[in-house]
Formats: sequence, structure tokens, C-alpha cells
Amino acid sequence: MSDEVRLDLDEVHRLATGALRAHGASAEQARAIADNIRRAERDGAKSHGLFRIPFYVRTIVKGRVDVKAVPVVRDLAPAVVQVDSCRGFAPLALEVGADPLTEKASAQGIAAQAILNTFHIGALWPEVERMAERGLVAFAFTSSICFMAPAGGTKPLYGTNPMAFAWPRDGQPPLVFDQSSSVSARGEIMIHKRDGRALPEGWAIDSDGNATTDPDAALAGAQLPFGGYKGSSIALMVELLAGALIGEVFGFEEYARDPDDSVGGLGGHFMIAIDPLRCVAHGDRGAQLAHAEKLFARILELEGTRLPSQRRYSARTRTPTEGVTIPKSLHDTLLGYARG
Repeated sequence: MSDEVRLDLDEVHRLATGALRAHGASAEQARAIADNIRRAERDGAKSHGLFRIPFYVRTIVKGRVDVKAVPVVRDLAPAVVQVDSCRGFAPLALEVGADPLTEKASAQGIAAQAILNTFHIGALWPEVERMAERGLVAFAFTSSICFMAPAGGTKPLYGTNPMAFAWPRDGQPPLVFDQSSSVSARGEIMIHKRDGRALPEGWAIDSDGNATTDPDAALAGAQLPFGGYKGSSIALMVELLAGALIGEVFGFEEYARDPDDSVGGLGGHFMIAIDPLRCVAHGDRGAQLAHAEKLFARILELEGTRLPSQRRYSARTRTPTEGVTIPKSLHDTLLGYARG
């Protein structure tokens, strides 16, 4: 019997939706999450695909999230919009906030969006890609409960604190990157644990502060920032942008409220959108994008290089016809969730 199950992308969406709806999620909350799960599986981002559904379900079962929450949009300033997720999951809040953020960025040249009271469990790239598809340059930042030690430290203080960036392109998908401040995403360590694989060196330390390649010891200890002090500084920046700036908690404060790292943490999310045409005296979007393409071309001329997101876009061309595979154990778990 095969240890993997092959699914088409519609089956991915139905499986995610069924698991969430069976646990009381509203149709809109479930659809928005399933849309992102489908995007992740489509693009080969396994650590943010169906693998994440158990985190959503455990968060629901624990009673922390409002599975029927309807996000509330507030206009704070000509270039600032706030979305209160009302203790719901982030995908719907981000979807609801996309149009107001686009309108403000187009009107003012640059705009910011604060999302409060939200459980952000998925990847960041879908939301910045959405904005770049509208012709905007976009940044996104979110923090998590404390998993990562600051450079030189041995105990968790920061979240993995990812940031994402997207640049629009003509005739092809945007350039997008989404990366954690830690050497690896939390989900990658969990997948190594699930698959019985050792971690690469430099990803984590154990609870005594010693380097480890054991996923269990890493999960009980602390993840490490990429690039030492450089990644640590980026994690600090993300804590401030997604926390203090918008009136939300830091990762260690959310951990103090609920130290269960098997569920999503409640916190904030911050986005910036820029209209490139408003950044030059005589706006010529074609010239701006063509100039950027010169840089991309020079990068690709160098042996061994690629642009961020190229691997995801390559997977995006294959999976609609080839489908995706997930471990049978995960498939069985999700089917069990869908049965309630």
C-alpha cells in the first residue's frame, strides 16, 4: 500500500473545506483558508499546504478562535486602514482588507494596513502576490509566539517572524519572496520530525543551548536567526511593526497568554502597499518595470542563480495536471476531521 495519496487541486480544496466546516467554521472563513491551502499545494509549498489544517483544527477545538468571525474594516487615516479580524483566522481578514488597501495606495501613493486580533497560520506570499497582481509593490510582516532565540541568546524570545515582498511584472507572475527571520520555518522542522529526518546543522539549539539536529530537541529548545545578528535584527523589526506599531502583542506576550505551540497564536499583521507610478515625477509604469527586468536578467545570467519564487511558479505549471501528493497518514487525519 502506498504511503502517499495523490490529489488534484479541487480535491485539496474540498478536503480543507470539509475539515474546517465540520468543526464549525463559517463558509467564508473555511473558503478563504482553503483557497490559501490550495495555492500552497499548487505551488509546492508543502509546509503551508494541507499540512497546516491540523493547526487550524486544533485552534478551533481549543476554543480560542471565533470560527464565524466577520472582519471589521476601519478607516484610520487617508493612508492607513485597520482590519479587526475579531479573533478569526487571517485569510478572510486579508481578503476583506485588500480592496481598501489598494484604494488607499492608489490615492496616496503609499498606504499601510494593520490587521488585529487574528490567527495567522499560513504563508505570507499569497497576500503580497495579490497586491502585486494589482500593480502595487507590497510588503507584509507578521509575528508568532516566541520560537527563536535572539543572536547570542539561548532561549526563545522572537517568533520566526516572516516578511514577504512582491514586485509587479508585465506578462508574467510577480517577483515574490517570503522568508522567516529564522533559518527555517517552524513547519519545516515539524515536517522533518514527521518524516524522521535530522535537521541541517545551524537550524536550532536544544533547551540547554547546545546545537542540535534532532527535531524534537529543536522544538523543545529554540530556532536560530538566519545570518546571526542580521536575522535577529529583522525579527526585532517585525515584532515592532506587527506588535507595538499597531497596538498588538509581542510574541513572548502571546506565549505568556497561551504557551501551546500546537495551535495558532493570536496577534497582529502589518502590510505596506506602494503605487510605483506615484514614486516618479512623470509616471511611466512600463519604464519602471522594464528597468527592473534589466536587473532580473543580469541575475539570471550568472550561473547557478534563480529569481525568488521561480520554484513555486515552476510547480504552479505542473500541479494542475499532475496533482499533488500528501502522506497517507495526513490524508486519513483530514478525512477524519471532515467526518467530524
